[in-house]
Order: sequence, then structure tokens, then C-alpha cells
Amino acid sequence: MKDATEQMTLTDGEEAALWGRDRLDELWARGCAFLGSDVAILGGAMSWISERHLVAALSGAGGFGVLAAGSMPPERLAEEIEATRALMAARGRQRTFGVNLITMHSQLDALIDVCREMKVSHVVLAGGLPSAASIRKVKDGGARCVCFSPALALARKLVRAGADALVIEGAEAGGHIGPVSTTVLAQEILPQVRDVPIFVAGGIGRGEAIVSFLEMGAAGVQLGTRFVCASECIAHPAFKKAFLRASARDAVPTVQVDPRFPVIPVRALSNKGTADFVETQRQVIDRYQRGEIDQKSAQLEIEHFWAGALRRAVIDGDVETGSLMAGQSVGLVTREQPVAEILDELVTQAVASLARRAPQSTPF
Repeated sequence: MKDATEQMTLTDGEEAALWGRDRLDELWARGCAFLGSDVAILGGAMSWISERHLVAALSGAGGFGVLAAGSMPPERLAEEIEATRALMAARGRQRTFGVNLITMHSQLDALIDVCREMKVSHVVLAGGLPSAASIRKVKDGGARCVCFSPALALARKLVRAGADALVIEGAEAGGHIGPVSTTVLAQEILPQVRDVPIFVAGGIGRGEAIVSFLEMGAAGVQLGTRFVCASECIAHPAFKKAFLRASARDAVPTVQVDPRFPVIPVRALSNKGTADFVETQRQVIDRYQRGEIDQKSAQLEIEHFWAGALRRAVIDGDVETGSLMAGQSVGLVTREQPVAEILDELVTQAVASLARRAPQSTPF
């Protein structure tokens, strides 16, 4: 039987935890209301990974899943939206989820039409600066429009163009990245842009980090890498194993050999493909300098090196020459877990962080 001191300590701990949970709910209330979710955690849209199974699991567990349309044609996107809803219906919990569209897609307008016809609640425009016309088209279709902003000036421009929310993603993220770190972007943008909810992304893998950005003014966060090793994720076992073995320093941006031939930086786990890409650039540039090919052909050859490489890694398990896109938070991915368990772990960490600062009870 516990003595009075132990009982008091336990009671104080419970009170602190309750205070921490209430404070967390208060901090991300705006984000939850915007997303229609229990927790303001979006799943980053990762091509070949953020498909029906992971998205349904994320939204079904109280987070917010986002389908990665990638290069899908309109009819394929419609099938994926319907399949996602069917999975959630089978689990008895129909929840909101979003669709990520690439602004450079040749059929962007038709993809927006699909989202409108299927009454998608949130559309995320990514992969470049969306036009004001595209933002209007999304909103006219009844969806909330979420855009990515890599700088304060662009954040303000997107808000003026009608964006309903923004995601600011730092260089620590996986896949295509900008040059500025998450913490610097947050300091630059969060205090200045209050008109719309802002979700912070890039390198986030624990609840304590989530709390720090919420307290800076974020409405929520976006995580991608943390969900790759979810049980519901369809990624090849070899792909997941590469994540489980990796540390933060293994997730590096692609190297550009010659500034005359720009390479869009992509953060991924270093492998044989990474080394082959550097060597391919050197060989192509040598051929250009010898006059064997023109500059445009050389640039296209370099850009096409990774064509299909992400699919080879995610679906086929080619972890040697495929593209292992991963954020620096990959070192925090230590085991395969169900999505619900990952979300619960993040929330528990966030609550514990806040609970340590709970006001002390006044003894009577």
C-alpha cells in the first residue's frame, strides 16, 4: 500500500498530465478545426507511399492523411480517392483527408475537377508556386486550398491569392527541398503571418518538437518520414529496413557537380545510386565539353537519371540504385508500428513536455 507522499505525487502527476493535454488541445485547436481532425498532424504526401492504405490509417486514427497524386491521370486519382473512402468505411470511421496535386502536372485543371466532383475537403498544391487561378479553382470547387511557402514574401503573396492555409517546409525534410532550415523558416514566417493556419514541416519526429512550433504560433505540423515504417504503409520491406538502419547524417541532398547544369536538391539516404548520379553528371558534362551533345540534351540526361528511381525503391525494394527519399528525422524511426501507435507516441511526448511546466497545485 502506498504512503500518503506517494499518493500525493501520483495525484500531482495526473493533474500535470491533464493540464498538459488540455494545453496541447488549446495550442493546436485552430489546426484541428481547419483539418477536421483530432490531432493537428498532417501526413506528408510521399509519392508511391501516401496512397489509400496509409492515408486511410492516418485519418482513421485521428490525424490527417494526404493522398499523393504525383503523376496520376485524373481517372486514376478518382479511383484512389474512392478506394481511400472505402477503406475508412470498412473500418467504420469516415474522416476527412486531403489530396496533394503537383502544380506542374500537365492535367492540373482536370485533377482539380476530380477533387471537386468527388467533394474532396482539402487540396494541397505543391511542387512549385501555384497560380492565383489554380487557387481560385480549388476554392470555387468547395475545397480548402493549402499551399507550400519557402519564404515570408511568398507566404504573404499566397495568402493574398486566397490560400486557406500554408505549409512551411525546411531543408531537413525528405524529397525535394529548399535551402532554409525549418527553425529559421518558422522564426521568419510564424510571427509575421497570422491570417491563415500554418503547418510546420521538415525534420520533425518527436512530440517535444511539435510543442515548440505550436508555441511559436503554428497551427499544427506535417510529418512524412516518421510514417514510412508504419505497419499500414505499403513500402517494400527492404525500403523500410533501410529507414530503420539509417541515422540522420545518412539523409543527404543530391550533389550538383557543375552550376551550369543545376540539380534540384533532393534529400535521400545515400546509396550506390547517389554515387552513380555524381559519376553520371561528370560523364555527361565531359561529353558536353567535347561537343558530343548540346547543353539542353545534357541537362535532360542528368534530370532523367532518377526517373522511376523512387518507385523502384518503394515498390520493388531496389535500395541500391533506387531513390531512398528520407528526411533527417529518419534517425528517430526505430521500429515498425501501426499509425495509431505512432500518433499516440507523439501526443504522449508532447503532453509530457507540457506537463513538466504545469502550474503547481496550491495546498490547503
